[in-house]
Amino acid sequence: MIANKKNVKQRISIVIPAYNEEQRIGVVLDNLLVNVVLWNIDYEVIVVDDGSKDKTAEIIKRHNVQLIQHEQNKGYGAALKTGIRFAKYNIIAIADADGTYPIDKIPELVGFIHECDMVVGARKYIKLPLVTRPAKWILNKYANYLVKYDIPDLNSGLRVFKKDVYQKFSGLLPNGFSFTTTITLALLSNDYRVKYISIDYFKRAGKSKIRPIRDTINFFSLITRTSLYFNPLRVFMPIALLLLTIGIIFLGYDLYYRNITDRTMIVFLWGMQFGVMGLLADMISRLRQD
Repeated sequence: MIANKKNVKQRISIVIPAYNEEQRIGVVLDNLLVNVVLWNIDYEVIVVDDGSKDKTAEIIKRHNVQLIQHEQNKGYGAALKTGIRFAKYNIIAIADADGTYPIDKIPELVGFIHECDMVVGARKYIKLPLVTRPAKWILNKYANYLVKYDIPDLNSGLRVFKKDVYQKFSGLLPNGFSFTTTITLALLSNDYRVKYISIDYFKRAGKSKIRPIRDTINFFSLITRTSLYFNPLRVFMPIALLLLTIGIIFLGYDLYYRNITDRTMIVFLWGMQFGVMGLLADMISRLRQD
């Protein structure tokens, strides 16, 4: 049973984006609909077919769910936005259509939503290609530094959040796979309450739609942009301090030889410029948030 502290029956909108998932969408929906009747909740299931070219929509229509179709593929984030826009309840649960996430964990996540703004299923183990593991580690450490929080799972696709909180940042959320990364960074950067619950992660059927090299570059850029929007000092100040430190080293070298060079002055100026830009960006960010 899912209930809050006052034991009031919860009302939940479950949104599932799907793109060319004919191999698994039927199994996922069967499993969900069997389980959801046991959870003692008021619910709706919204499946957004994001312009699939296979039999995904046909299979969805065989189930007692609300189907919304995009005429063409718009992206994972765009499908979620569509589903959330049509959702009638404030509590939103999202899951993938490929069967990699344990649907039966949704009640546990929802059980904490009365005390948090978002509850995320943190995957215990994600099998990554050996070549992408260093980049993934760097991305996670970079994101942790920028939001000053140790994030167990940056882009898990199984999570529960409040629609009214989501709407505060909906204009910033991208249409691609980085939707979940962005909403995570946005909430943590603004001191919203985010809780992580450990979950299993299963091997997907079919081919993954993730492009390792391109998506890694995009994620790095996204993390930087999000931090610049909410906490620019975390980006600008380390660069400014590094340049000023190098400038001091150069200055010491120049004074030893009694000849201050243009190189030293340029590095100092760069350091000062990054510092001033960081302060100005921080002022603008604070004014916007107020």
